[in-house]
Formats: sequence, structure tokens, C-alpha cells
Amino acid sequence: MSESVVRQAEEFDGPTSPIRRPPAPPETPAEPADSAGLQQTLTRLVEQVEDLSRVIARQAGTIERLTDDAKSRAQQERAGADLPLVVELFALHGDAAACAATAESDRERAAFTALATRMERLLTGRGATLVTPRPGDPFDSLTMEAGDVAPTDDPTADRSIEALVQPGLSVGGRSVRPANVVVRVHRPATD
Repeated sequence: MSESVVRQAEEFDGPTSPIRRPPAPPETPAEPADSAGLQQTLTRLVEQVEDLSRVIARQAGTIERLTDDAKSRAQQERAGADLPLVVELFALHGDAAACAATAESDRERAAFTALATRMERLLTGRGATLVTPRPGDPFDSLTMEAGDVAPTDDPTADRSIEALVQPGLSVGGRSVRPANVVVRVHRPATD
């Protein structure tokens, strides 16, 4: 048998399929007549894509700033609208705490304490913070007022809290009602 017949027999797949032929070699694209024009078009296209990317990035930044501003404005408006309510809740909290402190029975004390605790949670939920410094904490004139002073001979205890008379209230980082405290003042002992 001749070589060509053997090659055709190897490529024959069966009686119903055609003879497979080897793929034609890929054609090389013809060089465009104006290669410089094509290069300019590609360069302009790349520049336009870069310009669009910068525009989209600026717009995304603007949208984020507008969203943040709107959220901040809404939070400030809500805090301003809730301020009278927060002040009233704070007054009720003080009343409940005073009733708990002067209750005549354990049952009443527990009930008023539970009420004061609930009021405190409501205040916290509205963005308020109770200012309740403990003895030994440093005096902070932004959130506290000195209702009284207590002399101390310890110089390290100067301008620290001796006792809390009444808690204060801060809303959004702003002191609405300062805490009333007794402040220690250093007075050297005289012999």
C-alpha cells in the first residue's frame, strides 16, 4: 500500500464521517496599512478609560461623603429631638434612686432600684451617659461641679472625689447636667 492510502486510512473515522484533515496553519493577520493610526486610537482609548476610572472614583468618594454627612445630620437631629426626653428620664432616674435610698422596706427598695436601673438603660439607649464618679477619681470640671469640699492632708488626693452627691448627665459628649460631688482639697496639717 502506498503511504498516502495508509495516511488516509488512519484519518478515516468510519463510514459516516468525513476524512479528518489536519488543521490549516493559522493565518497571520495582515499588517494594517496605517499602524500609527491604530496606535493613536488605542492610546486615546486607554486615556479615556483612565479618565472614566478617575471620574467614577471621585463620584464614589462624593457619594460616601454625602452618605456620612446625612447619617451624621440624622444622628444630631435625633439627639437634639430626644434631649428634652432624655432630661426628663434623667430626672425620673434621680427620683427613683432617691426613693430606693429612702425606702422603708426591702421590697420597696428593690422595686425602686429596678425602676432606676431601667431608666438608666433607657438613657443609655438614647445616647446619654450617667456621670457617676467614684471616690478617688480625679475631679473633672467639664462634667462635675463641687458641691462641697473635704480637707485632706494627703497631697496625692488633692482634687479627687470624696463622695458623689448627685449623678450628672452627658449627651453626645456634651455635659447637660454636671455631677454634684464633694472634692478633696489638700490642706497641710498644722502642728
